Amino acid sequence: MYRTKNCGELRKSDEGKNVTLSGWIHKYRNLGGLVFFDLRDRYGITQIIFDPNSLGENIMETANRCRNEYVVTISGTVRVKPEPNKNLSTGEIEIAADNIFIENASKTPPFNFLDGKSDSKEDLRLQYRYIDLRSAKMTQNLLVRHKVTMAVRNYLSEKGFIEIETPTFSKSTPEGARDYLVPCRIFPGTFFALPQSPQIYKQLLMVAGQDKYFQIARCYRDEDARGDRQPEFTQIDIETSFPSQDEIFELTEELMKKSFSQGINVEIQTPFIRIPYLEAMEDYGVDKPDIRFGLKLKNITDVTRNSGFKVFADAQAVKFLAVGGLENLSRKQIGEYEDYAKHLGAKGLAFVKVTGGKLEGGISKFLSEPEIDEILAKSELKGDGIVFFAADKLSLANKVLGNLRNRIAKELKLYREDDYRFCFIVDFPMFEFSEEENRWQAMHHMFTMPKPEFLEDMKKGENLENILGQLYDLVLNGVELSSGSIRIHDSALQEKVFSILGMSKEEYENKFGFMLNAFKYGAPPHGGIAHGLDRMIMLMCHEETIRDVIAFPKTKNQNCLMMDAPSEVSPEQLEELSISIVKEK
Repeated sequence: MYRTKNCGELRKSDEGKNVTLSGWIHKYRNLGGLVFFDLRDRYGITQIIFDPNSLGENIMETANRCRNEYVVTISGTVRVKPEPNKNLSTGEIEIAADNIFIENASKTPPFNFLDGKSDSKEDLRLQYRYIDLRSAKMTQNLLVRHKVTMAVRNYLSEKGFIEIETPTFSKSTPEGARDYLVPCRIFPGTFFALPQSPQIYKQLLMVAGQDKYFQIARCYRDEDARGDRQPEFTQIDIETSFPSQDEIFELTEELMKKSFSQGINVEIQTPFIRIPYLEAMEDYGVDKPDIRFGLKLKNITDVTRNSGFKVFADAQAVKFLAVGGLENLSRKQIGEYEDYAKHLGAKGLAFVKVTGGKLEGGISKFLSEPEIDEILAKSELKGDGIVFFAADKLSLANKVLGNLRNRIAKELKLYREDDYRFCFIVDFPMFEFSEEENRWQAMHHMFTMPKPEFLEDMKKGENLENILGQLYDLVLNGVELSSGSIRIHDSALQEKVFSILGMSKEEYENKFGFMLNAFKYGAPPHGGIAHGLDRMIMLMCHEETIRDVIAFPKTKNQNCLMMDAPSEVSPEQLEELSISIVKEK
């Protein structure tokens, strides 16, 4: 028998019991003949003591050969420690060892995690991920992930949803990002695609009468990696027939309550507030606002249209961000914010300081009395502070000040990491016009129903810039957590959207003909939402990147250092697939 107990379960009440434990040596200490181990497994740490006064030489010799990360099985008697270790759940007891067996020796690890988290750079951690995952922090992150997925499955099952697996070999129908392609040996020159989402399949399941579907779905997108993105990721995918938008919101709110309660023992307040897209952009500059703090953006475009300050007068929009308590910022510190604004695409970042109810410094000398009065009235400062201005296209002004708002709030610690504030962003535009491609694009995706009052305009292809869709995002602490919509279920309307987006009949028949045909066989009204599981766990565990909540993630460069993948394959494999590699010149 390897073990009778794990390393996290023994307590004072177990005193006198003979037990066997197995695990890794977390810390080894030799104190003048007495040998101490901190023995670790997934469940915790237990202290082991080897006393040469009561043990034979062979046992002591084995104990002395051990080092950190050796895998051992140890038997002994539970005894109460004279001085408890309050940092361990097992801190009241220790095991007086009577035998030890080395299951496997270990080389010196490339990094240590004695404090619960690996102390090395990410690339080294990912190269030796099987060691990194032994750390208490990574183990806890994976446990939270497990608890959340179980909470999701249990809750949705209770609500009548059934989990259905959809294919991971599918048809290439790019939805904004590049597809990962899989060559087909049987049909040379053809390819499957790994799904960017189960979107089409879950809609077809509604046509198939399955009514309430969910899946913990693996998805793939060939796009540049960021802290909250990976080439392969997991989403909680949900679709239901005959829903209202409110019903999907209520389902989502309860799902989040269950997930946070069972995952990290945090009670979430519902209902979540709902913010129209245009209001979010006006007040926060982004469509994924962090609502844990104030600092709303203010618009003074109307009063600056004929400004004597040319930068303001020539701008499409003039907005500002007023921050209390920063009136003593040095010119160097302000310069850092200016550089940040330029990094985001701005030509610069104007400012004034507010002292004693008056504007001074920066661009204050260029402002008229009406402009000064408007700024002071809208700033809502309760004392002195600083005001930053962005004057440019509205989209760029929003981008600059929205990002600056988040940066300043983080630097000033205006919120708590354990404060979870959700909001729904609603009433997104259906379409946005791409100047680069000179055509209309879908704001989210092309399968969304317009709000009822805009249905006729969409059928006629008129006033496209004003059409709002039944689209919604769930945002948590400034991170887009989920996205969904009420879907189009009429083939003629779906074809109209394809044509608005510039697709020819031949193109959309080739890509989506099977879906359009399915809609002609009695498709019910349907809608759903997909929650980013990785991002949710990242926020729950207070991590900066989703790589720290995925067991075996890819690096920022989308490769696997542990397995050295992607890698070249043999010429024979390529020949079987009728593929030849063209080397770059």
